[in-house]
Amino acid sequence: MNTHQHSTPELTKNQGLVYDSLSHAGGPLSAYAILDDLRDHGIRAPLQVYRALDKLLEMGLVHRLESLNSFVACQHPDCDARATMLFAICSKCSCVSELAGEDLEAQLKSLAASDGFTVQAATIELRGICSACGQSAA
Repeated sequence: MNTHQHSTPELTKNQGLVYDSLSHAGGPLSAYAILDDLRDHGIRAPLQVYRALDKLLEMGLVHRLESLNSFVACQHPDCDARATMLFAICSKCSCVSELAGEDLEAQLKSLAASDGFTVQAATIELRGICSACGQSAA
């Protein structure tokens, strides 16, 4: 997973712990996996994790993967400027790549506009096999 350093705003202790947990994870984490990871750091209630995640989502530092009911740290420092989020999720190793899809974003907006719909935001999750798992199977 490629992680780029964000210029992170001032985070509370819990937000910082949750963000660090996601940043150092080898893949997406559920809120309960984050809670398990942070119990030794004083986070003991799911509500503490969910509050931190809500704020980190609002700041654009993490993303929610709906199909996995999990979260990942943002991999692109400029993604808050994009309305379309694109994720490639490996079905074998669960690694997640955040992809920039400006051409796709324009095509989606055009397609929606032809139906009289205005896109405000879109999250696309692609499922498949990553290059590392594809090479090991070959």
